[in-house]
Amino acid sequence: MRAELATASPFEYVGNLHIHTTHSDGGGSTKEIAAVARTVGLDFVALNDHSYLAQLHLEEEGYYRGILVLVGSEIGTRSHHYLAYDIKSQVDGEGYSPQELIDAVSTQGGFGFLAHPFEKGMHFLEKGVAYTWNDWSVKGYTGICIWNFSSRWKENVKSFWHGAFHLIFKTYTLRGPSQETLATWDRVCSKRRVVAIGGSDAHGAPMKMGFLELTPLSYRYLLRTISTHALTTAPLTGDLRRDKGIIYHSLREGNCFIAHDGLCPAKGFRFSFNREKGKRRLLMGQEGRFSPGVLEVRLPRRGLIRVIKDGSPFKRAHGSGLSIKIDEGGVYRVEVSRRTVLFGWRPWIFSNPIYLR
Repeated sequence: MRAELATASPFEYVGNLHIHTTHSDGGGSTKEIAAVARTVGLDFVALNDHSYLAQLHLEEEGYYRGILVLVGSEIGTRSHHYLAYDIKSQVDGEGYSPQELIDAVSTQGGFGFLAHPFEKGMHFLEKGVAYTWNDWSVKGYTGICIWNFSSRWKENVKSFWHGAFHLIFKTYTLRGPSQETLATWDRVCSKRRVVAIGGSDAHGAPMKMGFLELTPLSYRYLLRTISTHALTTAPLTGDLRRDKGIIYHSLREGNCFIAHDGLCPAKGFRFSFNREKGKRRLLMGQEGRFSPGVLEVRLPRRGLIRVIKDGSPFKRAHGSGLSIKIDEGGVYRVEVSRRTVLFGWRPWIFSNPIYLR
């Protein structure tokens, strides 16, 4: 069990993960993507070009007029895609088993997340081709990307008319992480800490539909959809090496949460555990020995709050906050939905767990 930490009020930085550039099958350069990130109000982005199409362009890491750009990789071809970060050179996953792939990243001091593990693919244009994660015996991975905008959007497109409808209303018809994904995540969290992140899987590339060619999911749109909010104990200063370490520490430790910021900005969401005795508290991603205390949830706007304990519904409430006295240990996490005028309650925020063992 990790040592329990006394945690100060964190700084919060909003990032978009899993972005492809022209180095692989994306439609924009690193500089162009950073410019879009600045216009939509992000603090950082992480690039994950396909390992079988591109080298690792670490020379493009840095600040672009205030936007921190980090360079990772998406390793894998037909299945077992792995989002790798903090690696020093490209990992060629060709011929690797899933465990060998994870080990190769770890050997470099890097870490990673299983990408879109249960995606279904687009039934209309792509004949349901999906890039799933099939081997759940693997060890050593940091976490799972539980919410991928592009994967979830494509699953809705079963015909031209489905595509048109879900293109027009894409912000409001997006489904949250699949129940299969959440159930698997809860299962592995019962054994150890497993970090959840979200990503856009932005390509910004045109799509052909007969004689038509359009870009249904542009960078400008996708970079303000599924964000990962990093909570840090130190501010970013503009120094690449230092700030890269700060953001990567947040992602490694699960001191972060996932939000559909295109639905409603989620900055300011907090989830913590405060003990009845002593001043120590736990934030998302942290683990400690159980003693009685209070779970605190705070939202920037009103929503439907669901607290999940050990994979099962535990408590729900409407409003902008919730306090619950906790009398037993468990793995606690939060899901929040936001009410819309035409489409009712839509998925908004997913926290990382607090582990009370």
